[in-house]
Amino acid sequence: MNAPATTELPVVVIGAGPAGLAAAAHLLDQGIEPLVLEAGTTAGAAVREWAHVRLFSTWGEVVDPATEKLLAPTGWTRPDPATYPSGGDWADLYLQPLADVLGDHVRLGVTVTGVSRAGRDRIVDADREQQPFVVHLAHTDGREERVFARAVIDASGTWTTPSPAGGSGLPALGEKAAASRITYRVPDLKDPSVRARYAGKRTAVIGSGASAFTALAYLADLATSDDGAGTKGVWILRRGISGSTFGGGEADQLPARGALGLAAKAAVDNGHAEAVTGFRTEGIERDADGRLILVGEDGRRLDAVDELIVLTGFRPDLSFLNELRLGLDERLQAPVELAPLIDPNQHSCGSVYPHGHRELSHPEPGVYLVGMKSYGRAPTFLAMTGYEQVRSVAAAIAGDLKSADRVELTLPETGVCGGAGLFDAPDAQEADGGCCAPAPQLILAPGRGAGA
Repeated sequence: MNAPATTELPVVVIGAGPAGLAAAAHLLDQGIEPLVLEAGTTAGAAVREWAHVRLFSTWGEVVDPATEKLLAPTGWTRPDPATYPSGGDWADLYLQPLADVLGDHVRLGVTVTGVSRAGRDRIVDADREQQPFVVHLAHTDGREERVFARAVIDASGTWTTPSPAGGSGLPALGEKAAASRITYRVPDLKDPSVRARYAGKRTAVIGSGASAFTALAYLADLATSDDGAGTKGVWILRRGISGSTFGGGEADQLPARGALGLAAKAAVDNGHAEAVTGFRTEGIERDADGRLILVGEDGRRLDAVDELIVLTGFRPDLSFLNELRLGLDERLQAPVELAPLIDPNQHSCGSVYPHGHRELSHPEPGVYLVGMKSYGRAPTFLAMTGYEQVRSVAAAIAGDLKSADRVELTLPETGVCGGAGLFDAPDAQEADGGCCAPAPQLILAPGRGAGA
């Protein structure tokens, strides 16, 4: 089958999360047909997996202006821009209505298994840039399909590829065998079945970001409840505890973020969790009762725990892009021009310079990683940044370089580099501004699949 002329083809967008759906809206605004491919059965499938987590970002910061133009004729009204949505709110009140408006431009239940140039693997130079992209798909019923595209925007996020417990970046010895006792997400302790799993149990939490804060605070809350007597957290940190471990506290410019750190500190101070510092997990063993024993690289063996919550970040799945010529930073696995701008050793969410198609480009013209996936392993992503990315990329694909190169984003002076809030309490609702991602990882302290 011969590939059609490139100019007749749609732009394939991988992922129907916040960045992917916004990309489709911007492409339509440029007169370009988008085709959004989503592995889940609903729009915002990854966001729905952390539906119980509340964002630090307000509604005013997690709705892309271009999408409002599509939604307005349907009678859609943006929720109060000063309030904070949960992941479930974001999916139900914004992402799903947006997907509904996009209609046939969004296909659900299809997994992208590979992307290449038609008739060219990654080593072939001849006429490479004149060939359209070919995208291989797998349907839930086992069928396979291929579609052609003029460009590819990968907004698939990182939610499906959490980092392991092992301190080396590899799974700890025994980690896979202990899978039934491990979760890589912030658990929803309002769910009765999940609550029963942790109530009265000793649970280790590995991680030092907002997601870990959230999990520790949840466990502490459970420990003080009628059904949670005996609940105990063990906080595993690869580094020591310093003045910055719990964030800015009451001095934090983002009160909701500061409250989260203070809640984690209170969990330790009040004895609901104990901290183990300088511990890099090398192995996970079981005792005679089936409980988990964490073994450190330094030979330390911790007292047994019943459950393990691993919140060590996320990483991009690049396997299906293997036939493309990507230019990625060797540390962050982010585009080489973007990496210095988002290095977590130097930047927080608010200090990341607004960027667009030039920083997101690769040696393979016409392919872009956007949203959370563009940040690789960096946890400093903001939803607003993703929306500006896709606006610029859509303009570049349309050939409007003047617009593509123009910065149309003003970031908050300080940003939450982890994305999700903890409490539904009124004081948390009154907090100012924040990040826009999911929480588990926390930019989602849910994670980063939503790319918020």
